[in-house]
Amino acid sequence: MRTDTAPTISRHDYQPYPYRLTQVTLDFDLDPGQTRVQAQLQFEQAATSLQPLVLNGQDLQLESLALNGRALTPEQYQLNDDTLVVHPDTGTFTLEITSLCQPDKNTSLMGLYVSGGKLFTQCEAEGFRRITWFPDRPDVMARYRVRIRANKQQYPLLLSNGNLLEQRDLADGRHEAIWEDPHPKPSYLFALVAGSFDCREQTIKTRSGRDALLQVYSDVGTYNKTEWALDCLTRSVKWDESRFNLELDLDRFMIVAAHDFNMGAMENKGLNVFNAAYVLADADTATDAAYRAIEAVIGHEYFHNWTGNRVTCRDWFQLSLKEGLTVFRDQEFSADMLAQGLDGAEAESARAVKRIDDVSTLRLAQFPEDAGPMAHPIRPESYQEIGNFYTATVYEKGAEVIRMQHTLLGEAGFQAGLAEYFRRHDGAAVTCDDFVSAMESVYAKQNPGKSFDIFRRWYSQAGTPRVQVSLSYAAEDQTCTVTLRQHNPPVGIEKLSTPPQAKPPLHIPFALGLLGQDGQALPITHEGKAADTIVLDLCHEEQSWTFTQIPEQPIPSLLRRFSAPVIVEFDRSNADLALLTRHDSDPFARWEAAQTLASHQLLALVQAFARNTAPEVDPHFIGTWRSLLNDTSLTAAYKARVLSLPSQRELLEKTTPMDPLGVVQASRYLRVELGKALVEPWLATYHANTDGDTPYQPDPASSGRRTLKNLALNYLMAAQHPQAEQLALAQYYDARNMTDRMGGLSALVHYSTSTECGRALDHFYEQWQQDALVIDKWFTLQAVAPTTSVEKIRALMVHPAFSMRNPNRARALIFQFCLNNLQGIHTPEGYAFWADQVLALDQTNPEIAARLARAFDNWARFGQPQRDALHQALEHIRQQPKLSPNVSEIISKALNI
Repeated sequence: MRTDTAPTISRHDYQPYPYRLTQVTLDFDLDPGQTRVQAQLQFEQAATSLQPLVLNGQDLQLESLALNGRALTPEQYQLNDDTLVVHPDTGTFTLEITSLCQPDKNTSLMGLYVSGGKLFTQCEAEGFRRITWFPDRPDVMARYRVRIRANKQQYPLLLSNGNLLEQRDLADGRHEAIWEDPHPKPSYLFALVAGSFDCREQTIKTRSGRDALLQVYSDVGTYNKTEWALDCLTRSVKWDESRFNLELDLDRFMIVAAHDFNMGAMENKGLNVFNAAYVLADADTATDAAYRAIEAVIGHEYFHNWTGNRVTCRDWFQLSLKEGLTVFRDQEFSADMLAQGLDGAEAESARAVKRIDDVSTLRLAQFPEDAGPMAHPIRPESYQEIGNFYTATVYEKGAEVIRMQHTLLGEAGFQAGLAEYFRRHDGAAVTCDDFVSAMESVYAKQNPGKSFDIFRRWYSQAGTPRVQVSLSYAAEDQTCTVTLRQHNPPVGIEKLSTPPQAKPPLHIPFALGLLGQDGQALPITHEGKAADTIVLDLCHEEQSWTFTQIPEQPIPSLLRRFSAPVIVEFDRSNADLALLTRHDSDPFARWEAAQTLASHQLLALVQAFARNTAPEVDPHFIGTWRSLLNDTSLTAAYKARVLSLPSQRELLEKTTPMDPLGVVQASRYLRVELGKALVEPWLATYHANTDGDTPYQPDPASSGRRTLKNLALNYLMAAQHPQAEQLALAQYYDARNMTDRMGGLSALVHYSTSTECGRALDHFYEQWQQDALVIDKWFTLQAVAPTTSVEKIRALMVHPAFSMRNPNRARALIFQFCLNNLQGIHTPEGYAFWADQVLALDQTNPEIAARLARAFDNWARFGQPQRDALHQALEHIRQQPKLSPNVSEIISKALNI
């Protein structure tokens, strides 16, 4: 059993680094087997007295060390596995370090590593210490000058941050390039890329009239797949100028695609390195969802140029300072792109589609995290391994906390607060408190006597707050009283305190509307203004508001636009939910009502199957679904969301104890019943949304029609309509784009029992076996198929196209099976398989292994026999002698709940 554990690092233990790093000069002699790095670091004393200089390092060989030009002997410094300690004797000094690293043996994909014969770096959070000995922390910022030398034939392009100053050929077939970054940055934003690439580029004019070169680098032969990426980058630059008044501050901005990458992408200053899945796209190989994801991720990383790079984190506890804010910004960018060219209700619907997708992601990934042993605030108080805190809480919940500030300030106020933030902190490493203070300065002007003192608690409390709603109506004086009560019980590590500490109330902006019995909006007068939607400031444990001139018993529309990341507790009748589903003027709340109505029906089916009683589907539920399907006022994209059943994983969170097999059975049953009951409208919907010979376009309207068409096909397949399989086969074989091709094949994989499904899968592989990103889709389809077992997954793992060392491939097969195949994974054999894969990945890539380890950290919420079997699998992992700190932290916290 492992006995050594990583130390726990506390936020309150932060101490400033005792030296300022003013200039970094790096010389790289690149070689995949052994790269030599010469670092010259110029320091100035920042503390009141000289202190030991502590540098971080990992998997490095130290060749030489000199202080102010004087070579140091081993007796004059201390060197161990992860630190190098030097004792300067002057306040200003230069340290010269020569070290060696081995990129081709670096399977962690952190630091400098090899992928596809090219060299890449990934330095966030603590990867730079694998490149050279360095003060590898975000508050140490410096300007960098980088010289790169390499074999020209092997590495014809040599890239780094900033501006290219010089490039020239050297003797023996080598060449060099010199780059200089004009902006101070922390080491986590350093980047180096070397190899052979295609390059698509465009010169644009920034708002101030400067020329800026935008470039997208990808594998040779993939030039035709980068047009969309460059378009997205151009739109991102222009949007940040027009929406947030933030101009590109570089003469050149580069994106490079890598096939082996732990994350989605990385915002290195001026040289973003991307997972190729978020760069490469054309109609034949990328789905509509991939096009939208590329747009969002390119926007996200570009927006970091200001919110993350120009102003960065003081320490890693402040990670949400950059990530939550930038996720909010990329969400707004995507919503604006969906609504571009639309106005009125259509634009609102388009933005609502994006909001629905974002909230679905939050509930699927972050709400369970908040309810589990790894629950933490968006600003964690402690960690053992920082890689484990790149979480949905920091990103998605962090974005919701930013969105609440936007709601409280309004668009103009939020813009003023962001401008104040940059005025105060441009070029600095700061904290979440610094951001909130800038926003508060505007809020206090808008609301004299008020502050964000209560709102700040969002940064320190874990868990998803619950808001109980009660409503009373007095017909005699036409008044309606709404009472809100909030509670947020201890979660995760908070439960371990004795006794658990009660949490003070949060500031929750709660958006509310009222509907009459005919579904029409009832105007509400609040703070002297009448509106269909008002925002209540819930700042205490319980508050009440009384509204006058409400002519009839109202039906409340709650948490409109999902104005806060909370769970609403309100006992609604199915009749009220059906009315809201048909008539609510707020498109998000309308979707929410439909999802709640469907959840009621699904949970009733879960209970019926558990009791072995006959399952029943409420005919009013079918009628509501029929009215939505026939509503011509709804856009196809919105209709596709509102007619989709809640995901099995989301429904699983609502069962107590969690019953995965019951959820699978209920979901299948209801899908079949909806397919059968609405077969004619589904068929009509399918044909009405078929593009025919229209050339593929990834625009929102076209992609919405394809999404709705594929949803209709799935319902028809579930119902075993006599035409359904032939429709799916024809759609697959005749498809002119990957969205239709995958839609047809997915329907076959999930519902067909004929041999045609196997033939189509074989055909797909034969057609696309040379395209790694497309074959990822092929693995995923089989991983989530309801008939897939552990044996099938193990057979796919020995397929020639599978590699555990490629994160995309591991995610496509192993992660998808463990996370999204509830029937296949929830068996003793499935849990043992999961444990085996966590341990196997931990030997080569602990960051990826830790993410897989999170799959069952909520094991204690399952019923039997799953609970005992999961506990046994977790204990098996914990007993292994050589667990990484990444996995050890996850498993220990899961078992200590």
